[in-house]
Amino acid sequence: MLAPVLVAGLLAGAIPQVGDTAPDFTVKDTDGKVYILSELVKQGPVIVAFFPKAFTSGCTKELKAYTARHAEIERLQGRVLAFSTDDAPTLARFKAELKAPFPFIPDPEGKVVEAYDVKLPLVTVSKRYTFVVGADRKVLKVDEGSDAVDPSGAIASCSRGKPAAAPESKAAEPAKDAAAKPTK
Repeated sequence: MLAPVLVAGLLAGAIPQVGDTAPDFTVKDTDGKVYILSELVKQGPVIVAFFPKAFTSGCTKELKAYTARHAEIERLQGRVLAFSTDDAPTLARFKAELKAPFPFIPDPEGKVVEAYDVKLPLVTVSKRYTFVVGADRKVLKVDEGSDAVDPSGAIASCSRGKPAAAPESKAAEPAKDAAAKPTK
C-alpha cells in the first residue's frame, strides 16, 4: 500500500523533462521587476538557468558564458533568467560584477527551485540545471551539472522554441506589482 504512494510522490516532484510542461512562476529579479514564465514564453523561448552559489568558479564560468553569448540569444528571441537561492543583495553584486544583461532571480526560500525539483538534499541550494522553455511552457531542452555550464545546447534549442510570429504584447512585459511566487 505504501509503494504506490511513494511512487506517486516521486513522480509528482520529478524534474521536468523534454516535452513536459514547465512549472509556471511569478518572480522578482534583483531590480524588483516581475517576470511570469507563462507570459514570457509568448515572446520566445526562456532559458531558466539554476545555479548553486554566486561568486563560485563554476557559476561564474556559466554566467560569463551566457553574458558573452547574450546577443545570440536575443537574435533567437530568447531570454535568460538566472536563478539562485542566494539573497537579492548578493545576486545584485554578482550580476554587476559579471556585467550580465539578463535578470538574476533570488529564490532564498527555494520555492521555484523546489517546483523544478532541483534542490540539493538537506540544504536550500539549487543543483546546476538549465531548462529551455518554449511555447505553452513546453520544455525543449534540459542540461544538468557540467553540461549546464556551457550554454551552447540551450542556445541551439532556442531556435526550436521561437514563436511563429512574435506579436508585441504588453502582457509579456515584466509586471511591477505581482508577488514573487511559483504558480501552477
